[in-house]
Amino acid sequence: MEENKETSRRKFLDNGLKLGVAAAIGSIGLSKLASKLYANNTSNSSEKMELMTTDGTIVQVDSSEVVEVIKAQIGDMAHMNKSDVREGIPNRKFVMVIDLAKCKNALKCVISCNKHHFVTGENAWIKVHKMQESKDTAPYWMPRTCMHCDQPACVTVCPVDATFKRRDGLVLIDNERCIGCRFCMAACPYSIRVFNWSEPEQGGMSEIMMNMDMGHENLSIEYAGLPSKKGTVDKCDFCPHAIKNNELPHCVTACPNGVFYFGDKYEDTVTNGEETVRFSKLIKDKAGYRLMEELGTAPSVYYLPPVNRLVKFEDGLENYKKYESVETRNE
Repeated sequence: MEENKETSRRKFLDNGLKLGVAAAIGSIGLSKLASKLYANNTSNSSEKMELMTTDGTIVQVDSSEVVEVIKAQIGDMAHMNKSDVREGIPNRKFVMVIDLAKCKNALKCVISCNKHHFVTGENAWIKVHKMQESKDTAPYWMPRTCMHCDQPACVTVCPVDATFKRRDGLVLIDNERCIGCRFCMAACPYSIRVFNWSEPEQGGMSEIMMNMDMGHENLSIEYAGLPSKKGTVDKCDFCPHAIKNNELPHCVTACPNGVFYFGDKYEDTVTNGEETVRFSKLIKDKAGYRLMEELGTAPSVYYLPPVNRLVKFEDGLENYKKYESVETRNE
């Protein structure tokens, strides 16, 4: 029996070790375990850990070997502490302003977001809607993202602390902790979250894994660009990997019409990449508002009404028809 255990242990270590350890400790999370091991100075000790292989066999592995696997899998991530990521950037409060007068449904924001977050089809994090209150009112285009609320209902209902709010205003999802209960989806009044019912068909998977193997810092500690997982929830994240490098979210830089403004409320400054304006003045002068303000969620996304439009609504109809056609084929 002892011989069988040792054989299983060697098989576990020698054949697909990276995948084996990742699967065995997936419920804990790689970085969390690594931080714990380093904090306890066990990386050079002979302390044993019990792990379960993918076929259900319990094996004992030296903790130092586990640390080496983690380091090989995601580089320096083992030195990081996820609590730092959850804190966010101190003394910052990120906000977004969406100017509906400028939107003509170019869909560049959707395409860029999908590309950089490796999402496809109906699981797109940004959606652009054709809006019209009644047949007698003028139609307009409305991009919709996560609102990154200051009082997020999704955070309150999450039973495993997978959804969390940072000090800089970003509301993020740790899909290593997410159990797929979808309480957050039910609680969100903006219906912006998506659920991975099946294994995501992500064309950028090879690029993701290459970056993870190289220990790409942005991918390993900012919950961005990581592969989506079946049975977990996804949503817009305001591109924390870009923000960390003092860059704008991908939707902002991709929009050809300057629809999206992004910045720091504390600094009272937002920019769409071409012009930089005072946040408070922009909201005041153009009658900015937030969706469903009466709910008390305090969104970090503001809208400017579609008045004095710079483009015709009809200019975006062709893109809208193409988008609807793609969505229909994906269903």
